[in-house]
Amino acid sequence: MEELPLSLPPPLLAEVKVAYAQPPRAYHNFGHVQALLHHYRDVAAGPGWQQPLEVLLAVLYHDAIYEAGRGDNELRSAQLAQLAIGRWLADHDVDVARVMALIELTARHGSVRSADLDHDAALFLDSDMAILGAPEAVFDAYDRGIAEEYRGKVPGFLFRLNRRRFLKGVLAQPRIFFSDFFHARYDAAARANLRRVTA
Repeated sequence: MEELPLSLPPPLLAEVKVAYAQPPRAYHNFGHVQALLHHYRDVAAGPGWQQPLEVLLAVLYHDAIYEAGRGDNELRSAQLAQLAIGRWLADHDVDVARVMALIELTARHGSVRSADLDHDAALFLDSDMAILGAPEAVFDAYDRGIAEEYRGKVPGFLFRLNRRRFLKGVLAQPRIFFSDFFHARYDAAARANLRRVTA
């Protein structure tokens, strides 16, 4: 595991890695967390985080429990984070409710409004969606990974229909990213990727 921007107990990190391997995942694995950690560092060096520890824990746990097609992944991931904080960070001043709220926000991609988000929440959600503005090959691997995770869970035609509807909905938004920081960096590339795969 690459070095984290803030120090956390090794047993917590070991548990996180195990969680992201269950069940085997094509996209929502620990590589996804590492991509978000890269964005976390970029934000820390730019606009900064108001609650850096809470956001870091949300990054680590936001997809810790993930089964394609289930509607309670985010809630269960938030509950897992709550248990881990109680077990490994009881002597730290962690705003547990904030960590859980950030994780649960990821269930609302595509429906949450900018007015509902504060500074950290906007940057955190944008970090999770920054994959949309990745280079073509990276975006395409992400798109294939999502399809693979849903294979056998949802009929193929239904997955393709819902996936295309979701991506077209994202493309139709006036702003794909909530924060100016991510908008400036990724909006143009994200729109190019989305146009390409929904044409």
